[in-house]
Amino acid sequence: MFLTKNITIQKVITASVISASLLCSGIVNAYHTTKLDHAINGEHRSEKNKLRDQYRHPHQTLEFFGFNDSMTVVEITPGGGWYTEILAPALKGSGKLYGAHYPDSGEDNYYSNSRKRLEKKLASHSIFSEVALTNFIPKEVSELAPKGTADLVLTFRNLHNWGEEGMAQVFKDAHAALKKGGVLGVVEHQMPNTQNWKENMSSGYVPKSLVVKYAKAAGFTLAASSDINANSKDTANHPQGVWTLPPALALKNKDKEKYLAIGESDRMTLKFVK
Repeated sequence: MFLTKNITIQKVITASVISASLLCSGIVNAYHTTKLDHAINGEHRSEKNKLRDQYRHPHQTLEFFGFNDSMTVVEITPGGGWYTEILAPALKGSGKLYGAHYPDSGEDNYYSNSRKRLEKKLASHSIFSEVALTNFIPKEVSELAPKGTADLVLTFRNLHNWGEEGMAQVFKDAHAALKKGGVLGVVEHQMPNTQNWKENMSSGYVPKSLVVKYAKAAGFTLAASSDINANSKDTANHPQGVWTLPPALALKNKDKEKYLAIGESDRMTLKFVK
């Protein structure tokens, strides 16, 4: 009888521990989600940037890559800081964000001016106070973050700018920056299988097979792909390539309503693991 009672008590204790563990896990996950949501909905983001959430799906995209606010994250070429506005407050105080951007060489060119604009943006609001900038040079070995320290390396719609040589090198750089088991998250304009890469390299679209090829060559495994940022309305066949579509609208008012109706580009979303 005593043995039966002890077994019953042990079952109750075990069930209570499991329930408490699940509750704590739920609370932690809710906290991470709330912090990310607060960053996405924050007043520091302009309405113009928030309007693009319908095409870029920041919450779903970061969630797909396994993001949480205690991570060390690298964003390669933040550009105007669209994603930085989300990542910086979501990581502030609990994680770390590196912005691996073009260096300022002192010259009056795209790379130096882009770095200056980004630095000005980061200095404009205390929400960016913990962001650390590193130097990224396309097609050259770059230390995106201290070796083996990153949990997550991200690049959003950049690969088409770097070509195959640059793509191969940046994946090697990402691999060096990541911890074992770390994630490389890639979002890029997707070229349909019906198009020839060599003939359409200037379109801004990249074949998924090419991205996977160079990521694997750098030591990554493709863990998952998602249609989060897909757009079936986009044929990827436009007069000025991907820049025909919003937000660039390269043709200005010509067929503007047509391209607004299509929306932003069809994009692959790929999760690679070191």
